[in-house]
Amino acid sequence: MKITKDTVVSLQFRVAERTGKLIEESRNPMVYLHGGYENTLPKIEEALEGREKGAQVTLDLDPADAFGERDESLVRTIPKSEFPPGVKVGGQLEGRTDDGEPHVFHVMKIKGDQVLLDGNHPLAGKALKFTLKVVGVRAATAEEITHRHVHGEGGHHH
Repeated sequence: MKITKDTVVSLQFRVAERTGKLIEESRNPMVYLHGGYENTLPKIEEALEGREKGAQVTLDLDPADAFGERDESLVRTIPKSEFPPGVKVGGQLEGRTDDGEPHVFHVMKIKGDQVLLDGNHPLAGKALKFTLKVVGVRAATAEEITHRHVHGEGGHHH
């Protein structure tokens, strides 16, 4: 079966910086609904369109095609007194952008009575190399298409 709109794709993947430094490698396959549902990067979907199980693809992506450029307006230093007790580095908090939109911020550093937050994706601003291997392709169910994501094994559970 070829990868086309409304197929469920299972991938083994490896993500590295262009220098070759490994960032992440899948232990279990990543499973996503193909066809513009925003379940993976558009350039990954574009590269896999029409491929079949067993296909291997390597992509070198600039930041704009991966996780975006860094946006320094999403970096904040906030007094620790404004946080609930137990705030820790590595935690995530929902806040608001300068436009008032809800946004997830990562706690990067706590220095004295100040907390440094970053709303950028951790890989924003990085050129990345993706190595992908298609390990499965199947037709999506009507429910998966309606919900815009994969259900069951390797996917979302309601």
